[in-house]
Amino acid sequence: MTSFDTSPQLNVWRALAALAVVFVMLATTGWTAVRSHRTPSPLQASLSAWEHGRLGGLALPDPDESPGRLTRFFASLTDGQRDRLVRRYPLAVGNMNGAPVGLRYRANRVALHTAREADRARVHDNRLSPVGQYEAGRRMHRYDALLKPGRKILAFDPEGSGRVAEVFGDLDTARRVSVVVPGVDTDLLTFQRTNRTYSAPVGMAKALYRAERKANPTIRAAVIAWADYTAPSGVGMDAATAMRANSGALRLNALVRALPGPAKVALFCHSYGSVLCGVAAHALPPRVTDIAVAGSPGMRVENSEGLRTSARVWAMRDADDWIRDVPHLEVGGLGHGADPVSSAFGARVLSARGAQGHGGYFEPGTESLDNFAEIGVGAYDAVRCAQQDQQDRKDDACLKGLSDGAMPGRA
Repeated sequence: MTSFDTSPQLNVWRALAALAVVFVMLATTGWTAVRSHRTPSPLQASLSAWEHGRLGGLALPDPDESPGRLTRFFASLTDGQRDRLVRRYPLAVGNMNGAPVGLRYRANRVALHTAREADRARVHDNRLSPVGQYEAGRRMHRYDALLKPGRKILAFDPEGSGRVAEVFGDLDTARRVSVVVPGVDTDLLTFQRTNRTYSAPVGMAKALYRAERKANPTIRAAVIAWADYTAPSGVGMDAATAMRANSGALRLNALVRALPGPAKVALFCHSYGSVLCGVAAHALPPRVTDIAVAGSPGMRVENSEGLRTSARVWAMRDADDWIRDVPHLEVGGLGHGADPVSSAFGARVLSARGAQGHGGYFEPGTESLDNFAEIGVGAYDAVRCAQQDQQDRKDDACLKGLSDGAMPGRA
């Protein structure tokens, strides 16, 4: 019988060699890529129109102004003036941090109607291939779903594979806000699913919102399904680097800083979403009290101290999650660093019992979802740690500093 060396070190070097080959191929073929000038995206066109627009004879404020200044601008307007801005610049208003959330919901409905009609026309456009017409039909049906009564779309961009964010609960009155940050292959079409419902952002957020209300029916909580960044497609080069995470981290930070009121914020970051949260951590405001990661390939640091955050850092991984076989290291920009559930990393390690694989952390009835909900509502004394069955609860490292009223910090 032939013997094969399956040592962890050899597997790591094999993975790095494969990544190096891919990197060289991309680098060498990239020189021949033809880049053409592109027309502005719908969102860019709307923002450009806003920048050149006027209201009552006065120039509109810079859309990149601080959220506080934009909030004061919108507060100074009449209802009629706000309606006028929604009709003229729906995508600009719908994605503007600092605009009232109710106004953003209305603006994004206008933008969704426009996008739906554009794709309706493409479905019957004979200049498109059958595949192009089919894809236009899929997007049109997604817009139909997003336009259903009662849906609160906080952000929307139809460009490319699309970006979107949705709110569950009342964001204006919430005292606790949870943000679900998903991973690879997240876009407009995968924002919600009929099959594997709880592996898509909408299903994740809905399940978390229901679990939080069950955990504490009296607390005013809201949950955001946040797919408002361009996620990697598949597990190729984009997923092995921090490029998508770097740009997404800026967007996540802007979202958190613009949330209305004094609500405390918890981030629930799945798979590549945990890479994004790791990159964003050092710049997040103090209102972010908790960062919880599940199925993480790494957070671009060697330990929780490297995140440079005052937030509590939590981690979990199901025993059957394939992500455990991904090399937890970073070399030359490839890979995402140390394993967040390792003892050396320093996160508070939670039970994921019942999760069943990489996409099951938000399934109702799992300890992973229950733990997320308890963190979301601030009921830290109710969380279940990964090793709780093996040791006395009061001695569990993941609970230290929680029951004595300590401020957020690392385990």
